[in-house]
Amino acid sequence: MTPAGRIIAELHHLFGHEVGLSDWICVDQNKIDTFAACTNDDSWMHTDPERTARQSPFGTTIAQSFLVLSHLTDMVGAVDIPIPGIVYRQNYGFDRLRILQPVEEGQRIRGRFELNRIDPKGRLGLLLHFDVSIEIEDDQDIPALVAEWLAYVRVEEKPVEEK
Repeated sequence: MTPAGRIIAELHHLFGHEVGLSDWICVDQNKIDTFAACTNDDSWMHTDPERTARQSPFGTTIAQSFLVLSHLTDMVGAVDIPIPGIVYRQNYGFDRLRILQPVEEGQRIRGRFELNRIDPKGRLGLLLHFDVSIEIEDDQDIPALVAEWLAYVRVEEKPVEEK
């Protein structure tokens, strides 16, 4: 059995189960403004608290959807999957992503991760499929977003023991 196949067999019991829940992260106006400056996503809905107080249906600024999504890179630190011998990890993208509701300035968000499955990618590679949601504190009925997030993991080749 390949190293990747062996790891998949060992972790099969985690499929369909939560493997991580991050801490809460506050999305404040400074974070929204900094993201706007980096990405040119500076619509008044994000950066003008006075105007949003008058004209927005939310009554306050809202975070850019890509800002909310980008927090997954911090939140994934809460994931605990015992994969031995990891050489490196990398973001592999998304198979689906839905933004369900905005995150208002000052709200706190957290990530919830469920391991959907693991596919082999060659002898030493693993493609992890996570069902993720970013929840908004005090509004647990509808998350800010849901996605299937893919992560590639390369594991080391274990030398064959001599007899």
